Amino acid sequence: MILVTGGLGMIGAHTARALVDLGHEVVVTAHRRTEVPSFLAGRVTVEPLDVTDRDAFLALAGHHDISDIVHLAGTIPDEDPVRFFRTDTTGLLNALDAARTWGVRRFAVASSIGVYVGRTEIRWHEDLALPAADLPHLIVAFKKAVEPLTTHSLARSGVQPVCLRIGTIWGPLVDPDSPFFPIPSYINAVLRGEEPRPLHADDGGDCCYAPDAGRAIALLMTAETLRHDTYNVSSGRPFTNREFADALQAITPGLLLDLLPGRQHGPGDNPYLDTTRLTHDTGFAPTFDVATAVADYVAWRADNPR
Repeated sequence: MILVTGGLGMIGAHTARALVDLGHEVVVTAHRRTEVPSFLAGRVTVEPLDVTDRDAFLALAGHHDISDIVHLAGTIPDEDPVRFFRTDTTGLLNALDAARTWGVRRFAVASSIGVYVGRTEIRWHEDLALPAADLPHLIVAFKKAVEPLTTHSLARSGVQPVCLRIGTIWGPLVDPDSPFFPIPSYINAVLRGEEPRPLHADDGGDCCYAPDAGRAIALLMTAETLRHDTYNVSSGRPFTNREFADALQAITPGLLLDLLPGRQHGPGDNPYLDTTRLTHDTGFAPTFDVATAVADYVAWRADNPR
């Protein structure tokens, strides 16, 4: 059985679904979010768990035979950065403690595309040295620390670490007003019949639809062997705002969306994640392009609040 912490969040839920689709039994933990999405109902075991409670975390082994862990649970910072770092570090260390105590085969943890901040390349790949940059957000700072904490904690334990440098993910269960990616709020404004905030046509970059991201993580968890301990998780294809606007217009008769010309900060290219390593080791290829992702998301939102 594979454990997915934070398994009712956007990325966790789609990872759990992909694992079940591959024939695996899955247990997901739930804490702040407890509503089970329709595509998981009756398909996974849900365990209430605050991952900062070490004893409760370790007690899961008394109920389930857990072979692998995907640690995706996390919090959103508030006005106290120390509280955020303490909470998420405690959760990570408890998950690592469980991995070592239970002797699981593989332990995957959510890192972030943000670790590449400061690199000037267009395609970001895993062999790039990570600069000591002025990081834009507390979450990015924590994710950058997650990787050495995980790999050093599992060294010589027999547990294989997998650091997931997760790209810009959106889709069913995404926050409709996400501050990290403008497309969900843009689409949801259109669905409400409102004029969306104008975007620059050629801005864009990394993007991956949530079902594809979940499947990529599931493939990394179930591959017979992995050659690396760090993988970019995304579509491997850059996007532009123009593509999203065109996709919305194609499925909404009479809709006319005005975009600002060019890129907000002048001519250039938008960076994105290179997924060559992911594809080589798992055979992953995205199922959704921008047009099919937008159509699927609009259909999902017709019956779901997020």
